[in-house]
Amino acid sequence: MSSFSTTEVKPNSTQSLLAMAENLQHEQIVYFNDEETGLKGFIGIHNTVLGPSLGGCRIWNYTDIDSALLDVIRLSRGMTFKSSISGINLGGGKSVIINNNPAQRTEKFWRKFAEYVESLGGRYIAAEDVGTSTKEVSYMMEVTKHVSGKPVEQGGAGDPSPFTAHGVYLGIKASAKKAYGNEDLNGRKVVIQGVGHVGYYLSEMLAKEGAKLFVADLNKSLVKRAVENLNATEIGINEVYSFDADIYAPCALGATLNENTIPQLKCAIVAGSANNQLANEKVDGDSLFKKGIVYAPDFLINAGGVINCYQEIIGYNRDKAMEKVDAIYEQTLNIFKLSETEKISTHSAAEKIALKRIEDTKAKKK
Repeated sequence: MSSFSTTEVKPNSTQSLLAMAENLQHEQIVYFNDEETGLKGFIGIHNTVLGPSLGGCRIWNYTDIDSALLDVIRLSRGMTFKSSISGINLGGGKSVIINNNPAQRTEKFWRKFAEYVESLGGRYIAAEDVGTSTKEVSYMMEVTKHVSGKPVEQGGAGDPSPFTAHGVYLGIKASAKKAYGNEDLNGRKVVIQGVGHVGYYLSEMLAKEGAKLFVADLNKSLVKRAVENLNATEIGINEVYSFDADIYAPCALGATLNENTIPQLKCAIVAGSANNQLANEKVDGDSLFKKGIVYAPDFLINAGGVINCYQEIIGYNRDKAMEKVDAIYEQTLNIFKLSETEKISTHSAAEKIALKRIEDTKAKKK
């Protein structure tokens, strides 16, 4: 499987984006469009060597269809690495919906989306992401069994966000041990970019440790909640990179670590829940490494949600799910050790481990 970076192709047309998907060895990209419900978007299946692809369904107000295609390409590939490095038997997939009209998102809307999921015959399993919740999953369940993150009252594991947050929290603890020699977060200044579902759960965990929280979000009501409930301090959206903090936790959308933002960073640690944090995986991963910043790879530490969804698929046991999430701490330390030994970025080290598991599995199947 290629380690080709998604930024090595300039995504200026659908044709170049499909060339990108080919270079990244995607197995399948499905475009769906239903005029009656206003449903439009993509399902991306990157790799199914380890098992059926699983990934959340993201709704976003994409500026154009190519932006949505780029997102599903990047996100589905990230899910491949996430499941592989977590040791679970799932492949990488994702779905994105181009729709910023909540009034259109009726039960019929979600049942229609579920029809597209069902048409793939189990190659893709849908779950929650930005803009979706257990409520939407319950609508999908009426049409397809290929969903996870089902409501608890309907026999599911519920919202996976707390598990994602717990894994990120453990990643931050491991990063602190690497950077400071101990995992104590009391008094550490943490910038949290995005305090939605996962970001807020993470903020709660850090606040209990005595960390000093500085939060930023486009949604001011979410910022207000963190300020009032967790004694957090609001900072501006544009302050997050240059703010003098110990830890920067990106918990919103991806590509926040790039050639413009990395030089501004004053923190010792970058560890957050956002997917695809590096705009250019090779260049930006190397930049963080050379700068001496401890970077906890996103697809490693934000895997708690997919781990919980996988446990639901095979027979839900909360304790077993949490045990698997807890393993993120030691795996993060292992990545740091490999990075130091081989003098490569932590992203490259994590990708190397994930790719090896996939290649070893592929070889056994021959």
